[in-house]
This record gives sequence, structure tokens and C-alpha cells, in this order.
Amino acid sequence: MTVEQIIFIVVSVATLGSALVTVTNRNLFHSALWLIATLFGVAAFFVLLEAGFLAAVQVLLYIGAIAILIIFAVMLTRRLMAETQEATNSEWWLSALLGGVLVVLLIVMISRVPAWSVTRPQADVSGSIADLGRSLVSPDLYVLPFELASVMLLVALIGAIVVARERK
Repeated sequence: MTVEQIIFIVVSVATLGSALVTVTNRNLFHSALWLIATLFGVAAFFVLLEAGFLAAVQVLLYIGAIAILIIFAVMLTRRLMAETQEATNSEWWLSALLGGVLVVLLIVMISRVPAWSVTRPQADVSGSIADLGRSLVSPDLYVLPFELASVMLLVALIGAIVVARERK
């Protein structure tokens, strides 16, 4: 094993562990702090992939702006900080079962792909930011992951609106 592979394994375990603590923690403020650790792990992945620009964007935009904004929103909203509701849902077992099924399906899908046969699209990384933008919307390169990320952000936004609305 090379040093880079060991670093990748350590960063992977740390990122997945902090992501797990983010979604299982009962304290909303602590979850926001663990979210910052998770986002920092993602930035470390970008560094390992030698994508310095994306790592800097991850740190400045997501950790420096969005996560800090979440922490301020949690701190300024006393209603969410008060423990007036139970933090667990009675149907937690259903989500755990669904998550387990998805993990099993993912493992089955990955095991059916022959090792090292997956070819990644090669984008020109020596160019400018305009080249990066074109590669994000090019049908041959990264348009699908880019659009999936936008749909996930839209779902997160709708979920935040549902959680933040006042109950009558």
C-alpha cells in the first residue's frame, strides 16, 4: 500500500464517521459542527485528487460560508435549540432498513463491475475556469453528476422549508 492509499483510507473513515455523527446526533448545533468536519473531509478528497481549485472552493464556500451560516441560524433560532420535541421518529427502523437495502444494492452493483474496467471521463485540467465550466455542462463529461447535485440541493431546500415552517 502506498502512502496516498493510506491517507485516502484515513480520510474516508474520518469523513464517513463524521457524516454518520452528523445525521445521528440529537443536538442540532453539534450536528452542524460535525457537518463542517464532513465537508472538510470532502475538501481533503479534492486535495488527494489534485484538484486544488475545487478544494479551495469547498473550504471557502461550503465550510466558510454555508456551514457557518447554518451555525448562526441555529444559534439565533432559540425555538430549534430548545428540546421541545423528541429527536427520534417512531419509524426510524424503516429508514434504517431502507438504508441497508440501498447499501446492499450498491455493493451488488459495484461487485458486478469488473475491477479497474470503469473509465472515467477525462477533462482538461490544465485549462481555465471557463474550461471547467464547459466540462460541467458537457454531455460527454460531468453534466449528469452536476444535475444530480442540483436536484439533491433542491430536495434539501424543500426539506429545510418543511422543517422551518411553523406548526399550527
